Amino acid sequence: MRSQRTIKKELTFEGLGLHTGVHTKVRLRPASVDTGIVFHRVNKNASFSAQVGSVIDTAFATTIGNERARVRTVEHLLATLSALSIHNLNIEVDGPEIPILDGSAIQIAELILSAGIKKQKKKMPYIRILAPIVLEDTHSSVAIYPYEGRKITFRLFFKNHFLGEQSMSLDLSEDTFIQEIASARTFGFLKDVEYLRANGLAKGGSLDNAVIFSATHVVNESGLRYADECVRHKILDSIGDFSLIPLPIEGHIVADKSGHTTNIRFLKKLLSCRECWEIANDEVEKEACPVLSYSYIY
Repeated sequence: MRSQRTIKKELTFEGLGLHTGVHTKVRLRPASVDTGIVFHRVNKNASFSAQVGSVIDTAFATTIGNERARVRTVEHLLATLSALSIHNLNIEVDGPEIPILDGSAIQIAELILSAGIKKQKKKMPYIRILAPIVLEDTHSSVAIYPYEGRKITFRLFFKNHFLGEQSMSLDLSEDTFIQEIASARTFGFLKDVEYLRANGLAKGGSLDNAVIFSATHVVNESGLRYADECVRHKILDSIGDFSLIPLPIEGHIVADKSGHTTNIRFLKKLLSCRECWEIANDEVEKEACPVLSYSYIY
């Protein structure tokens, strides 16, 4: 079992929110063992943990919060923390949305690696999958199978579009995340831009922080970072969403056309299928570990 980890020193980043267009500053601060990942809306005097019970919206991004405040588009930051095995962190946010930066997670990952990662003197329990769990939605599905490690397979289908079908399978580690996933950017379609903006979304979106496709080509002059950048970005989003259970999950996740809504529905089903998984905590007493204190874990 791996030790719990936090960052060695605090760091900050700032920029526009993809959907709100609001300039926001984020400060990441080290946290003690068993803290978990905690968001603080400093301009609203509100705090909430990064866990599935805090999700309040999944339309075009994952939003967490409570009755006092919320933070939108948390998935890229959470994916980076999960992939780099950062278990304890205080995240101070002075606005409504995590900055989109260049549309990927690579800048956040580089900042965390430059700040350094600190191993803490307590082991981190994890969820071990014992039997398959499957959720089928109208047009998508997510399943998880027993596996020794963290693996994700994602399949994406663009019907009647030049992008066609994309698929990728990845054993998740710090190295594979940095090399294969972190640089993949948010993407969208030219035909949807007017709809999004008419509904108060994508106010901060631009060709500097998203890949845009027309019916026949990539609109961005710089082109793609990977030929299959779309499916890589969907894996990035999924890693972030699946981290909203406050314990690492050891298993093989297989997703077809899944988005934020289906991902969160799947997490709730996983937690309800208590006979299909166990908490591997050989060196940790459950009662002594606040990370496990959330009622939905039991």
